[in-house]
Amino acid sequence: MSWQVYIILCSDNSLYTGITTDLDRRFRQHAGGTGAKYFRGRRPLRVVYLENDHSRSSAASREAKIKAMGRTEKMNLITTTSLRAR
Repeated sequence: MSWQVYIILCSDNSLYTGITTDLDRRFRQHAGGTGAKYFRGRRPLRVVYLENDHSRSSAASREAKIKAMGRTEKMNLITTTSLRAR
């Protein structure tokens, strides 16, 4: 099973990082209020970063590395990496 690491831009201009095997389903969960508690006070706007072809372990490790980055580093990652249209 292929895992994905993603970053979502939120309505308060914050960035949320997560992992999933089905990005469309997970985004719908976040938008519908059944995903992460993080989205209780904000809305997910769009996926701004995506990495494919991870194992569960490598996705979790990469997620932790991205979450440890500062906003400037995350924005640099987002702007220097192409993302399929969402």
